Amino acid sequence: MAEKPMSKSAFIGMLAEKTNLSRKDASAMWDFIVDTAYKQARATGEFTLPGLGKLVKKQRAARTGRNPATGATIQIPAKTVVKFRVAKAAKDSILGK
Repeated sequence: MAEKPMSKSAFIGMLAEKTNLSRKDASAMWDFIVDTAYKQARATGEFTLPGLGKLVKKQRAARTGRNPATGATIQIPAKTVVKFRVAKAAKDSILGK
C-alpha cells in the first residue's frame, strides 16, 4: 500500500530539523514562501520555484461544453485559472529518468 502524502505539520517538522530552526521559525519561513508565491503570481502572472516548478495565471477562453447528466449543450464562460507547471528537473527526479 502506498504511503500517505506528507502533511504540513510533518513537512514543518522536517524543515525545522534540517535547518536547525524551531518549529515556529520553520513554520514562519514556509508561510512567508507561500505568501510570496501568491502575491507574485497575482501581481506578475507567475512565480517560479527553481527545480520544482512554476505557478502560472492563465486566461481560459469561453467554450461550449455538455452537461454529462442530460447531454445538453451549455456555454462555459471565460475565466482566469491558476496552473502549476512542473520543472523538467522535478519530472526527471520523480519519474526516475
